[in-house]
Amino acid sequence: MKILLKNSSESPIYEQIKQQIKENILKGYVTPGEDLPSMRELAQDLSVSVITTKRAYEDLEKDGFVYTIRGKGTYVKEQDSAILKEKQFIVIESLAKSMSNEAKSIDMPLCELQEILAMIYEEDTE
Repeated sequence: MKILLKNSSESPIYEQIKQQIKENILKGYVTPGEDLPSMRELAQDLSVSVITTKRAYEDLEKDGFVYTIRGKGTYVKEQDSAILKEKQFIVIESLAKSMSNEAKSIDMPLCELQEILAMIYEEDTE
């Protein structure tokens, strides 16, 4: 599992780690029951604080993507695809509301917001 951190990103480091692990799980690159690197290993590999990796793992556990067995490690949890899809839909809806509110605050027309979203969507798939 490869995790790439961007110092220029607006997202905090722990959020980038969490998001990339989540993506690896959702895309099936990491399978249910598979163990994740220890918090210390991951922190060392990414040159970040153990506190940062701990926060990412705790959030992933809270969100139902992993489970931890004390003294053994952190493992990928079996996912119910329908529930998982619904969770992701809720996140996307929340982000869309936030984008919409920001656009409205500067009187941006809907068509411009759609153009920006389409451009970003296309850039990320290339």
